[in-house]
Amino acid sequence: MQGGFPIDLILFAMVAAFLVLRLRSVLGKRTGFERPPQAPGVPGAEARTARAEGVQEEVMPARRDGARRAIPDARGPVGQALSRIAAADRSFTPDAFLDGAEGAFRMIVAAFAQGDRQTLRALLDDATYAGFEGAISARENAGESQRTEIRHMHEMAIEGADLRGHTAEVTVRFTSDQVNMTTGRDGAIVAGSDAITEVVDVWTFQRDVSSGDPAWKLVATRSV
Repeated sequence: MQGGFPIDLILFAMVAAFLVLRLRSVLGKRTGFERPPQAPGVPGAEARTARAEGVQEEVMPARRDGARRAIPDARGPVGQALSRIAAADRSFTPDAFLDGAEGAFRMIVAAFAQGDRQTLRALLDDATYAGFEGAISARENAGESQRTEIRHMHEMAIEGADLRGHTAEVTVRFTSDQVNMTTGRDGAIVAGSDAITEVVDVWTFQRDVSSGDPAWKLVATRSV
């Protein structure tokens, strides 16, 4: 057709504009748990923040695979600490933090099972990484393989929070159904099983809120 503007170009432009807006809405959200693109129950680590007693929890709507969320009441000591963190870091909200914490939990559990040191190095502080790396090395030296699958996340609950100077810490309790199994060189099971087991992990994340780096790093873990 001569003399007219091609209608297919208009349609392609509309589709391209829609895709750009969708990508911005997804990729533009930062929780501080993103894995840097070029970033290069584990023994030896202990949680440093205990659960506050007698604190009311706010139950949030389930996300992802239906996990229950619990956020301490703003009037309690943990809730007040979360408010101080939010005042120091305007991008922080407890709900968005749990989004990122769940993603980090899944990445770290998978990376540990696979022996992916590069991912672990980006998401853990030095001391915690040393514990994870030591366990991976021992497993490799023994010729063992780890299989870990998170089948369902039941609950994520913020149990503790603190702001000391510019250092913020938030402790999360993860309750999930997992399959954990270690096999030897011959494929025989040496630890765990292929049965689904409920696992409760308590992890503490830390961040310097004065830093331009939004990353939270795992600094302590324990299993309940």
